[in-house]
Amino acid sequence: MRMRRAGLWENRSFLHLWASESVSQVGSQITLVALPLLAALSLDATPAQMGILTAAGTAPPLLVGLFAGVWVDRLRRRPIMIATDFGRAGILFTIPILWWLGMLRIELLYLISFIVGVQSLFFDVAWVTFLPSVVRRDQLIDGNSKLEASASGAQVAGPGLAGLLVGIAGAPIAILIDALTYLASAGLILRVKTNEQRPIRSADAHILSEIREGLSVVVRNPLLRAIAASGATVSLFGYIFLAVYVLFMTNDLGFSATSVGLVFSLGGVGAVVGSILAEPLKRRIGIGPAIIVGRVGFGVGGLLVPMAVLAPSFEVPLILGAEVLQWLMYLIAIVNEVSLRQSITPDRLLGRVNATMRFLKAGMIPVGALIGGALGGIIGLRETLFVGVAGMLVTGLWVYLSPLRTTRDAAPPTDDDDQSTESVLEIPSTMLT
Repeated sequence: MRMRRAGLWENRSFLHLWASESVSQVGSQITLVALPLLAALSLDATPAQMGILTAAGTAPPLLVGLFAGVWVDRLRRRPIMIATDFGRAGILFTIPILWWLGMLRIELLYLISFIVGVQSLFFDVAWVTFLPSVVRRDQLIDGNSKLEASASGAQVAGPGLAGLLVGIAGAPIAILIDALTYLASAGLILRVKTNEQRPIRSADAHILSEIREGLSVVVRNPLLRAIAASGATVSLFGYIFLAVYVLFMTNDLGFSATSVGLVFSLGGVGAVVGSILAEPLKRRIGIGPAIIVGRVGFGVGGLLVPMAVLAPSFEVPLILGAEVLQWLMYLIAIVNEVSLRQSITPDRLLGRVNATMRFLKAGMIPVGALIGGALGGIIGLRETLFVGVAGMLVTGLWVYLSPLRTTRDAAPPTDDDDQSTESVLEIPSTMLT
């Protein structure tokens, strides 16, 4: 008689990890809204100071992302997640205390935002790397789908919850509640039971050589290289687009602030649907084609925005449709890409590969935003949107012109500690089935 294999709903460790990530994501969304509101309402921050505050929170992946990958590969991932949860809670607790004492300054918010960003970076790289220790390889897409669905749900509910908390209790209290969510997250991770082994590294390993090893894996593996190039292209042209998107909606289309908020909230709805559809689509057409469908569909969805410009009578449904469709397709691609990465990358390299991907994508964000802002002033808002949409269409070419077209499933890596790095850089022929 064939024994039934336990599913994720019966995997208590995964359920604790999922709950932890869900709570953490809600907390992050609260801070994303409450921190700038605190700066604006309580500290009378100038536009330049608001820009610096945003940069402080988003700079860590670019500045320390590659180093984070090395440390995640050197240490057990579960303690990293617990430590960064406690660390984020501790640093955020200082905000209401400083505010109550009348000592809160914008410069301190810069520092706190940066430290929280660094800790969030380590947490995010660690949990993506930790998941294969909690679930079976054939459950990775299901696990990632559930985790991304929670992140998408937080994207929908978090900003509204943050605004409500700030309106009722004030920004410092909202941030205090965020700190409590990180404590709850740490408590849930403490309940995750795994047999995670301490990584073994050679005595002469150097941090720069380990960074180079992680970069080399991404560059030389055609599947990872295509995914990285596509992700970096999305960040570059996506932020060229986003740099002027809100101005386009408010100035050219006459959208109110409420309408703009609705547009972005519907993007979160699309993301939830996409995270749910990711696994069924992979089962039907294969993991590589599912990634291609997601990336190509993301670019095609962006075409609805220029159509709104050309057909002003239908501008509202077209803009809303673009937001839903693009996020839906994006999540289909992301869930399958992360699962593929986790499947084909040896555990000893997974932290660096994940961090390298984040570094490449995050590095293009400020570049795209600067280019988009400059183009908006030179050629106009609508024309800049067209440039962004055209670039987003290119993202599908990176994956379509790669071996992903014939990758139906991914064989697990056969990496031993005494195996050379070179042997894990190329794709076994059995992987492309």
